[in-house]
Amino acid sequence: MIFLQVRFRHKIRKLVDGRSLVSARKHTLRLLRTGRFPLNKKRVIETIDPVAFEEIRKRYAVANPGADWPKYLDLDRWIGINIRRIRQVELDLARPKRILDLGCGAGYFLYIAQLLGHSGLGLDMDRLSMFREVTRLLGVRRIVQRIDAFRPLPDLGQKFDLITAFMICFNNHKMPDLWSVAEWEFFLDDLAKHLTPRGRVWLELNQEYDGSFYTPELKEFFQKRGARINQQKVIFNSGLRARVSTSRVAR
Repeated sequence: MIFLQVRFRHKIRKLVDGRSLVSARKHTLRLLRTGRFPLNKKRVIETIDPVAFEEIRKRYAVANPGADWPKYLDLDRWIGINIRRIRQVELDLARPKRILDLGCGAGYFLYIAQLLGHSGLGLDMDRLSMFREVTRLLGVRRIVQRIDAFRPLPDLGQKFDLITAFMICFNNHKMPDLWSVAEWEFFLDDLAKHLTPRGRVWLELNQEYDGSFYTPELKEFFQKRGARINQQKVIFNSGLRARVSTSRVAR
């Protein structure tokens, strides 16, 4: 009886805060997208040349990679993670989008997006030949450039409907000079130049040594620029608002 009462209260809360309506909308849209590639981990993995990928895996795989880069050769795990990202960003529901993925790594996110009919461009450093080989195998286009504080992105030749960055390290993650408001202000101002007028930005920060993802000051800054924040996720759903700070930013 108590269990039923708890479930009933939970359902009422979902109705009040709109979550049931959002869930119903997503379910309906997924039913209507019947002609799309099925977002199934096994089906996605089957589209990747097994012989060519195995050659890459033999060159770079290590036992128990832990947090090291060879962990991304675990297709079962990382295809699953990126399918979840695709669903969270709702690319399985959207009409074809132009996507820029910052720190694209092995390119799995963009690869799955392309299977759904989207077009994508990755940007990352070229420090690891493993990533170079995997993105080439997957047919993921990539621009090579490191993202540094107060350094603009290169001319990418187009504007994007969605810009993503997962597990962000370019903010000097776990370093003494972790980005503050000034660095993020410059970065978002520059990012806006590559975004369509109502384009979306989806950022996911890494956890710092103290367990936080951002300082209270930085959280307030993101919110003033229109972000919706959910723990590590900093999401701009309709463009990037103009800067709100009057401080002079180093150029």
